[in-house]
Amino acid sequence: MGLAARKARSRLPGPGLLRLAVALCAVLLLWGCAPGADDEPVLRVDLSRRQETVVPVPQAGITYAYLPQYSHTTSYKRHHLLVEYLAKATGLPLRQVFPNTFDEHVKMVAQGQIDISFTNPFVYIKLARQGALSFARTIKSSGKDAFCSEIICRSDNRALKTLADCRGKRWIAVDPLSAGGFLFALGHFHDLGIKRQDFAEIAFAPGPGGKQENVVLAVLAGKYDFGTIREGTLEVLKGRVDLDQIRILARTRAYPEWLFAARKGLDERVVDKIAQAMFALSPDNPEHAAILEAAGLKGIIPARDQDFDPVRDLVRKLELD
Repeated sequence: MGLAARKARSRLPGPGLLRLAVALCAVLLLWGCAPGADDEPVLRVDLSRRQETVVPVPQAGITYAYLPQYSHTTSYKRHHLLVEYLAKATGLPLRQVFPNTFDEHVKMVAQGQIDISFTNPFVYIKLARQGALSFARTIKSSGKDAFCSEIICRSDNRALKTLADCRGKRWIAVDPLSAGGFLFALGHFHDLGIKRQDFAEIAFAPGPGGKQENVVLAVLAGKYDFGTIREGTLEVLKGRVDLDQIRILARTRAYPEWLFAARKGLDERVVDKIAQAMFALSPDNPEHAAILEAAGLKGIIPARDQDFDPVRDLVRKLELD
């Protein structure tokens, strides 16, 4: 054996040291496997028993939406009895959904996420271009099937005595797609020779929802000189704000009332069932009367697309097409 091999062999542990190392490893291994070595018990898994995980899916059914002129809470309170009645009368799984803005409402109808839309006639014109079709319109609790815009200011605003005084003032409206809260008033000013550029500012109420209320509150707070709301809004807010501080400066001419429209492609049999259930509502029936009263309605009558041509004429006059 050479010198290098003898030196390498001399560096290897002897048999006694090897046996000692093996014994220590065995002791440590047994200690780790002994009961009580860990605080946690051994968990035995039976792979023969499995449970499938169910992924939740969106609730199916016919969707119904109220164009969000009021808060979601108000929209629900006004129409949830109607939705429940329609579901029971038709046997269809109707449910109310709540878009946050007018624009979102329009997009959801186009995408098939809203089947039945309760909307103003101005928004309906846009929906009709997407293929939606009106099938019913409302008669308000006042007995009228048409409505107007109210131009309001603070009762102590001495600078506003006539509509001509609105020139150069700050105007807050409901939404660019609001009929009573903007379009009708814009047309009324137009007929008086007052154009959009004649106002110091035209602002729109912040959302989501509650836009009619927000117009009234902004006028009350003095943030704007005057505002425009749909007829009937002040009645909705009675008891929530001091209406003695609000003065109605003017009212516009009336246009066809709000309506119900079905999205493009909705089964005609579904639409017919819903329409017939709506037309059957009678204020002489106590149960029906409660539903109609909550919604601020006297009844629901059939509608045709051409019923809303006066609004189309207004849109053309204002070059909003």
